[in-house]
Amino acid sequence: MSFKRFDQDDIVISAESITSPIWSGDKTTLGSFYTSSTQTGGTSGDYYYDIYQTQSTATGAKVQFSIAYADKLGRGGVDFNPAVSQSSTTSTIYGQYRNLVLGDEEAAFTFGGVSSDNFWAIAIDRARFKEKLLPGTLDLVLEYSGSDGKLRNLRLTDDSKAVSTVTFNDAGRVYELCSGSLGDLYTTLNSNGYSYESGSYGKLLPDVGVILLNNKAISAATGSTGGGLGIDHPVINTANTAGYNNRVMYNAITRGANFRVQSEETISSNFVFVRVKNSEFNYSTNPSLITGSGELRHNVMIDQPQSYITAVGLYNDNNDLLAVAKLSRPLLKDFTKEALVRIKLDY
Repeated sequence: MSFKRFDQDDIVISAESITSPIWSGDKTTLGSFYTSSTQTGGTSGDYYYDIYQTQSTATGAKVQFSIAYADKLGRGGVDFNPAVSQSSTTSTIYGQYRNLVLGDEEAAFTFGGVSSDNFWAIAIDRARFKEKLLPGTLDLVLEYSGSDGKLRNLRLTDDSKAVSTVTFNDAGRVYELCSGSLGDLYTTLNSNGYSYESGSYGKLLPDVGVILLNNKAISAATGSTGGGLGIDHPVINTANTAGYNNRVMYNAITRGANFRVQSEETISSNFVFVRVKNSEFNYSTNPSLITGSGELRHNVMIDQPQSYITAVGLYNDNNDLLAVAKLSRPLLKDFTKEALVRIKLDY
């Protein structure tokens, strides 16, 4: 076996960003949403709803994202202990996301500069978005039937294309949710695409695959204050009461029938250039070509040797084989030929 040490110039490191749809079946937009009665009817259903892209596991139903409702004071959920108020499933969810996003038990959530004690959290399944979500690709439509029987809808996107400075917190990058589509903002409320009184419609946290929806802005009356969906009915924020808030947002997303966002993944690659000079690797290392006395078995190989390169092995200094690169076809090598084999290692 023949070995050759790589020079510094023979190895090049490269990184490129790859975008792709996140929903199962390589769908860019998800328009149909389903839940599992087993999950929503179980204990976990009080905390969150798992959302699937199809109704039956026989047709490949997989979790696409989850919906949960968070309230700092535990409203909209039944208290775990009647003797301890403000401690329910919704306060548990609030504490979970406060630790994840803010990293401080005393910190408060603010949306567009306005504080809010409650919000919905949409957590994209980890297997769907892989490394991170791609800002500027969000297009989420919410639709709700108000007490007057009228359907109202709100189209949301993030402000990544509009901001010049990116904000960071414990969850990584943070973008505000605004009225708009695919990163293009609608200025129906103000130049920011949301209300000064109620704040933004939420936040996009692309590095952890989470979307927070600000109840105060989404539910506020149409006009200068909010989206006007009117889904802030009393039971949602009533103490020690099951508000079925996960179902409320699930219904709004289902009626909207439009959830689009893409993933972004950085693929790092090592390019290894194997340079074979004319004087190298012309003799086969196959033991069958050598006689018992150590001579070449075929005289033609003395003056006109030929070999075929079929694979390249990459070894460390301890002579351990780390990787093997197979050529698509054998490469003829003799004293009149040189070869350059480029190997790409993705990780």
